[in-house]
Amino acid sequence: MSKVIVKDIQEKFDLALLAGEAGLNRSITLSDISRPGLELAGFFEYYPAARVQLLGKTELAFFYSLPAEVRMERMERLCSDMTPAIIVAHGEEAPEELKSAAEKCRIPVLQTDNPTTRFSGMLTNFLEGRLAPMTTVHGVLVDVYGIGVLITGKSGVGKSETALELVKRGHRLVADDSIEIRQVAKNVLIGNAPKLLRHMLEIRGIGIIDMMTLFGASAVKDDKRILLVIDLEVWDPVKVYDRLGIDEEKMAIMDSELTKLTVPVRPGRNLSVIIEVAAMDYRMKRLGINAAENFTKKLEMEINRKTVPVESEGNE
Repeated sequence: MSKVIVKDIQEKFDLALLAGEAGLNRSITLSDISRPGLELAGFFEYYPAARVQLLGKTELAFFYSLPAEVRMERMERLCSDMTPAIIVAHGEEAPEELKSAAEKCRIPVLQTDNPTTRFSGMLTNFLEGRLAPMTTVHGVLVDVYGIGVLITGKSGVGKSETALELVKRGHRLVADDSIEIRQVAKNVLIGNAPKLLRHMLEIRGIGIIDMMTLFGASAVKDDKRILLVIDLEVWDPVKVYDRLGIDEEKMAIMDSELTKLTVPVRPGRNLSVIIEVAAMDYRMKRLGINAAENFTKKLEMEINRKTVPVESEGNE
């Protein structure tokens, strides 16, 4: 699981710092956001203090309706030792009582110009992605016709060279060599490159190249949902490879399963075109069009038609 600190969300969403600068390195461990309306009313029994607290116009309007002697007490209770940060939406100014309590407890108070509901969704999506379970896989991740294709295989089999050819054909590179994969939901895996390797591709004999510099911004993508795995392996003349595509192989990554295709590699095979067709075929299957199944059904119908016994004529 990646670590997220308050400074990360401040930089990500360009939030203004109103108070509590000393707490910008506080850790955020939950993706849920809290809007503390009940707490401002004095009900702290179930206060989710470990969540980021988000104050909108409704909460602030209620707060300003409270007697002056109550306001400081409510803000002091709101600024718990567990609270990572408090964010004020709609560009509203933070109450002085909040700033004072936050400075005392070293809790950052941030400000966004976004509406409360919209910002809550944006922040939740960001935190869910960053706090999701994560693993690292060796391979290449490319975006082919909108399908996230993870290319795996032994070192030297031609994964990076295939990715380079795909980029030249108009597709996009997401990650090469080391891929960070986060499981944001069941069977939903998002892959990206480590920060140091972002937009980089290694080609043996040439070295490391910057794909964004060479091919432009349209040739790279920061992250992509992985839908298809293509495993490249050196052609084994003894092994029997699937020629119809009826049997669907799966690959498990964490708690999720992905469709996997094994593609044999030997001279004369255009791997980039094969991967393009595999991505298009995967999309067609998701739309309910399966060429292999349709062919099998037609073949069975033809066989059944030819094997139906002809009734013999009876003796008169």
